[in-house]
Amino acid sequence: MSRYWSDLARGLSPYVPGEQPKIPGLVKLNTNECPFPPSPQTLDAIRAAADDTLRLYPDPQSTHLREVLADYHGVTPDQVFVGNGSDEVLAHAFAGLLKQPRPLLFPDVTYSFYPVYCRLFGLDHQTVPLDDGMRVRVDDYLGHGGAIVIPNPNAPTGIALPRAEIARLAAARADVPVLIDEAYVDFGAETAVPLVRDHPNLLVVQTFSKSRALAGLRVGYAIGDAALIQALTRVKDSFNSYPLGRPAQAGAVAAIQDEAWFQQTRAAIVANREALAATLTRLGFDVLPSSANFLFARHPDHTGQALAAALRERAVLVRNFAAPRIADHLRITIGSEPELARLTEALAEIVGGAV
Repeated sequence: MSRYWSDLARGLSPYVPGEQPKIPGLVKLNTNECPFPPSPQTLDAIRAAADDTLRLYPDPQSTHLREVLADYHGVTPDQVFVGNGSDEVLAHAFAGLLKQPRPLLFPDVTYSFYPVYCRLFGLDHQTVPLDDGMRVRVDDYLGHGGAIVIPNPNAPTGIALPRAEIARLAAARADVPVLIDEAYVDFGAETAVPLVRDHPNLLVVQTFSKSRALAGLRVGYAIGDAALIQALTRVKDSFNSYPLGRPAQAGAVAAIQDEAWFQQTRAAIVANREALAATLTRLGFDVLPSSANFLFARHPDHTGQALAAALRERAVLVRNFAAPRIADHLRITIGSEPELARLTEALAEIVGGAV
């Protein structure tokens, strides 16, 4: 470590994203990226925005994008906040809303960025165990702790909570902010956005990275009561007053407006997910029910580490987490049909069985 580091930097354990290797012919199913390209309309909008106006600062409030998102979700623009990917939006929420006197609550098996943000922003936190079926139980979050953050669907399990359960949680814990992280909601879960009207403590965070095929553009957003959004804006304007560039704003607007492309690619991913789940089950895997663009599965006769290594030898990359309760699971991104065919052929060879 450098002797010039601050105590904060020394104490951090940064988030480790999925590996991005350069391997010829690689089937990359480890980072939950969309297997399909962005819509042509979106790409045209990004190209059109890359003109001589790039010499000028972008709209610091992303006004048009917020208006489009507000119209799409049936809210008002002052209920919408945008940022550089949902991770930045989450960071602002951790700093501006979730740092409460009592410990932040989130699942013990969940998005591993949450404890990183807790260390970065000095939040006490407490993990809440999933049940034996790897499900979030709302009752476990009632009557104790401070603010709450829950992904829906959860990651890396892919299991979703019904909207009614989120409403019950927000109502029962009206004393604290409740953040629902909906990075994967478009693949089969019920969004909590309609609940914002009746629950001023509820913040819903979404992203363009997954279902809109724009992971490389870095656009995320939050929807909530205007007072919650004001807290995020105060943090943003104390950190980066111009969060989204002109091409990002233009591309995000176009992606929302191209509903047909969104529905087409989303349906294809869901169909591929269900087909892969059936194939993995035939190969002897235990597969959790997923409402996301990935599956979480384990094989009773093979460790997760061994399976991931054997797949890598065959130029197929999946995600394995060396963590309690889930070390034998693989998180498998839903890729294209040819990519999934490569995956299942490799798994059949490794575990024995016919695809």
